[in-house]
Amino acid sequence: MALEWLRRDNELKDHQLFDNSHFGKDAPTVVYEERPVIDDKGQAVAGLFSAWIWLNNPSQYNSYTTEMVKGVIAGFQKASSDRRIVAVVFTAVGDKAFCTGGNTAEYSAYYSKRPNEYGEYMDLFNAMVDGILNCKKPVICRVNGMRVAGGQEIGMATDLTISSDLAIYGQAGPKHGSAPDGGSTDFLPWFLNMEDAMYNCVSCETWSAYKMRAKNLVTKVVPVLKKDGQWVRNPLVRTDTYVDDGEIVYGEPVSKEQAAKAKELMAQCTTDFELLDKAVNDIVWKFSNLFPHCLIKSIEGIRAKKKFFWDQAKLPNRHWLAANMNHEAWLGFNAFDAKKVTGKDVIDFIKYRQLVAEGAVFDEKFAEQVLAKPKG
Repeated sequence: MALEWLRRDNELKDHQLFDNSHFGKDAPTVVYEERPVIDDKGQAVAGLFSAWIWLNNPSQYNSYTTEMVKGVIAGFQKASSDRRIVAVVFTAVGDKAFCTGGNTAEYSAYYSKRPNEYGEYMDLFNAMVDGILNCKKPVICRVNGMRVAGGQEIGMATDLTISSDLAIYGQAGPKHGSAPDGGSTDFLPWFLNMEDAMYNCVSCETWSAYKMRAKNLVTKVVPVLKKDGQWVRNPLVRTDTYVDDGEIVYGEPVSKEQAAKAKELMAQCTTDFELLDKAVNDIVWKFSNLFPHCLIKSIEGIRAKKKFFWDQAKLPNRHWLAANMNHEAWLGFNAFDAKKVTGKDVIDFIKYRQLVAEGAVFDEKFAEQVLAKPKG
């Protein structure tokens, strides 16, 4: 060759920042798995993989502990810098939840009343969201169950969402002592219209996967229930019509009478993620047949709109959320964590507002008046 005299080093470099110490198998942990890319004939493609990052804490609805946050950061960096990886699939173990946010047991027992410690935790959380938004591979959120609170926030940081039709979506912060400032206040207005984003953020209602598909939060919704070999769409949600008596009803809950029958039907079904996994694999195969650098540049161009507002707000939000651990978060997270003892997972909001109206000092006496008492 004409340029043989130029110096070349052809030994591949290792760009990994982390070893595998942040991954595990036993809950609570994060599992990192490589799966072969599957072609349109159902065959594995040699040398190409998708990276599956699993939240594994099903007994606590896949809420992420501090150590799990580190695992997600490590997982996305590992996948991002691996030449063999075509796409990342962010998902969770079990059939009940993708993620319900931060681990409230940890929040209440350790982080409440320790605002500096929670600030350090928020630095990790922000790095987790940044790791998703900055991943140099397309990121698919495989939603196997409820995606709520912080789970909704990290889910919206991904590029595409493929959802079980049993999944629900929403926020919980204002009900439990926080604000959805881990991404929802930044991302939701891009997905939903401003009115829907506002209501979804503050109402603490959960919306069905079908409703969120109609409102453009998710890419695809598939059934996961099976009876006698036939797929059964979520019978708790209306999918048979779009408008009824002038109201949009698609994706809304069925009536109480229908819900009782729906639960009987669901008890006769099994849960099967075959269609969910096929939909994910189909998208990975589609990505595989595109120029990789053109693909990620296109994705980065769309991500930039989400990142703009995320980057503007993440540090002020970090400081407020940390300070709030001395205030409403202290009450809200402890009320939620103590629900098995008290039978109630929220404070007495009316009493709280009455005390605020009186100018009462926010101290333990204040807290005692608004927290539920232990049963018995």
